[in-house]
Amino acid sequence: MILVTGADGINGAELVKQLSSAAGTVRAMVRRREDAGRRPMPGVKYITADFDDPVSIRRALEGVDRAFLVTNSSERVEEQQLDFVRIARAAGLQHIVYLSQLHAAVDSPVRFLRYHAAVENAIAASGICFTHLRPNLYMQSLLGFRPSISSTGKFFAPMSDAAVSLVDVRDIAAVAVKALLDAAHHGKIYDITGPQALTHAEVAAQLTQALAKKISFVDIPKAAMRDAALELGLPVWHVDGLLEDYAHYRRGEAASVSSAIRDVTGLPARAFADFARDYARAFSA
Repeated sequence: MILVTGADGINGAELVKQLSSAAGTVRAMVRRREDAGRRPMPGVKYITADFDDPVSIRRALEGVDRAFLVTNSSERVEEQQLDFVRIARAAGLQHIVYLSQLHAAVDSPVRFLRYHAAVENAIAASGICFTHLRPNLYMQSLLGFRPSISSTGKFFAPMSDAAVSLVDVRDIAAVAVKALLDAAHHGKIYDITGPQALTHAEVAAQLTQALAKKISFVDIPKAAMRDAALELGLPVWHVDGLLEDYAHYRRGEAASVSSAIRDVTGLPARAFADFARDYARAFSA
């Protein structure tokens, strides 16, 4: 049986959807009872569990031999994921597919990359077979800009003219499906990117074409983005981590392109133009 943690999140939900038609029984872990009551999919059974409740995690792992590990980003994420690895080892889990991040490193100036590296190392040291997925910036993360895109035709970030090889979450899930179902991917680390690196100005141009409406990107100081994110109620730890991520992008450190999606799935990575077309209605909402 496969356990998909974070099944109420963007990556977990897409993976559950794809696994429902490709695997046997899938146990989808969600945090709230109302999420466990969503419309059923073939082969999918929902279970409510919390990373801060070890008893519920042990229950979620009962009868499971493979798991996809992802958690909501918070100040406690590293501790939560390390606890999951310890519980999984005790439960006899055989394989973890871990959603990490491109350029994860223990000495990175980006807190997200540091904690991902720490968890990668803990999984490897646990003796549990692993596959680490290291995707770049999600195309779907740009949906966070849709209020300003739909109301003003603009989106704002401290990016300058740096290029990033954004990747579609649907492609990340497709790689995860293969990793969970085929032992050939055991012990592998995959850097997962889109097919090309784009500046935010180029992203705006492609959104313009897909939405049939002029969309512009506006470069702003990081302090302005920090103030705006805090006003939206995002936690300080997460906001500062996002700014570290953007500094990483701005330095040109996320522009490399990998062939992992094609290598693993046999299909080409989705281009941003495909994403923009498929999500045009979402950006206009």
